[in-house]
Amino acid sequence: MFKRTDIVYSIVSGALLILSFPPFEFYPLAWFALIPLFIALKDKGMKASFYTGGITGFTFFSGTLYWVFHSIYHYSAIPAVFAVLLVFILSLFLSIYFGLFSMLFSAISERSRMPAVFTASVLWVTFEVARSYAVTGFPWLLLGYSQYKFLSLIQVSDITGVYGISFLTAGFNGAIFDVIFLWPGKLNKMPLLGRSHLTAGLVIYFAILIFSLSYGLLKLNSSYNGPQKIKASVIQGNIPQDIKWNDDAMKNIIQTYKSLSLDAASGSPGLIVWPEAALPFVFSKEDALSKDILDFQKSTGAYLITGAVTRKEGAEGGTLYANSAIMISSAGEAVSVYDKIHLVPFGEYVPLGPFFPFIKKLVVAAGDFMPGEENTVMEMPGAKIASLICYEIIFPGIARKFVDKGANVFVTITNDAWFGRTAAPYQHFSMAVFRAVENRVPVIRAANTGISGFIDQKGNILGMTDIFIQAVITKEVSVGSGDKSFYTKYGDLFAFFCIISSVILAANRLFPERQKRL
Repeated sequence: MFKRTDIVYSIVSGALLILSFPPFEFYPLAWFALIPLFIALKDKGMKASFYTGGITGFTFFSGTLYWVFHSIYHYSAIPAVFAVLLVFILSLFLSIYFGLFSMLFSAISERSRMPAVFTASVLWVTFEVARSYAVTGFPWLLLGYSQYKFLSLIQVSDITGVYGISFLTAGFNGAIFDVIFLWPGKLNKMPLLGRSHLTAGLVIYFAILIFSLSYGLLKLNSSYNGPQKIKASVIQGNIPQDIKWNDDAMKNIIQTYKSLSLDAASGSPGLIVWPEAALPFVFSKEDALSKDILDFQKSTGAYLITGAVTRKEGAEGGTLYANSAIMISSAGEAVSVYDKIHLVPFGEYVPLGPFFPFIKKLVVAAGDFMPGEENTVMEMPGAKIASLICYEIIFPGIARKFVDKGANVFVTITNDAWFGRTAAPYQHFSMAVFRAVENRVPVIRAANTGISGFIDQKGNILGMTDIFIQAVITKEVSVGSGDKSFYTKYGDLFAFFCIISSVILAANRLFPERQKRL
């Protein structure tokens, strides 16, 4: 049965989740946000549970991804009403994961002796993994990311990845639900085995939580510094998106980055970082504008990493373009190029483009770029650098591959001007904290309009800029020690454990008679 109060509970859960993330950052709310949803799921059938969870998901995604409207409306030919419709469709699609979670959670809770503390944890991680990799993949604002300021907790992500923090947070919601709403009503009716499942689940969960916090405190007092330090400056040019590719503005854009870099050079950094697509032209060693940048770099005495569009030769002789990061040495030589591997759908390419050619006419730059194929590690004196571009930093698997190949510093360059003055720049920055902790590698971030900053191997934010200002920020950063974390070496083993557990729980629900015969 589906009641009006269930809708209220579902919306409350979604609202609490919204408040847990930037820019609100009331992250303790995430430890209780799912409880209203769990209450609404009590005694629900699978269909009603799906819709109940879907309401929570739709509330959450529409309240956190509203910035997609800004990007679509201001930087495409799509009218406002259709931009709103696309945000609605995106939120509705992503809410399916919440609906499926709720459907299985409700079904398993009714048929299984497993307590919510375990069921909620493993199912939640399973559907976060599905959201991260299904279709084009969109691991934006996984539950664990809400805890990016809870440093003593998130240290364990060097074993489990961000999914381990999602596990703990969802599990706490399940534990409270068990203790307050499930245990008193079912304790007397449960057989001895059932009661032991409930008690054991709570004991095991809180043992894991205590271990994680203790582990975190230990790691916060440990050192992950390598033998080298580099002094780096990030340049935030604050170039408005609507003039970035305007020929009339090209000279002023280049001069802005040169001027800010000369200011930075007075502090003698070893590395200067410009943001994604900082160069307002297609970079080529033979091009006069490119040669000007190479010559300028000699005057700074530093290495430079800058975002740029580069020209590539197609397999059949045609010309293709890539969204690239280029390292230029202090001698004015382009010594390394990384081509972005994970492109943004519709912004950098059109999924199934041959079938939807009209979309290219609606979306700025759609379909222009080819994906890179190699996790290029850039080398400079004292550091081996992984230069992640834009939202690649939110994909744990991409980041760890660079570190596994020897990178000991993350440089992430982005152009968040697309987002405007919304929550997105703050959300984007917060997720970079986990890449530092998971791999024990510092993050240097340069964003066109912000947020730029530095994050150390423990997730401490060493410095950050505001949005929509010109800024130069310089810090000395200790590179990673070179000792690979468990997560770097083995990836998402913990998430796979949750997936396997979910499959077993679901099979137990779908085939209860077979289990009895066994």
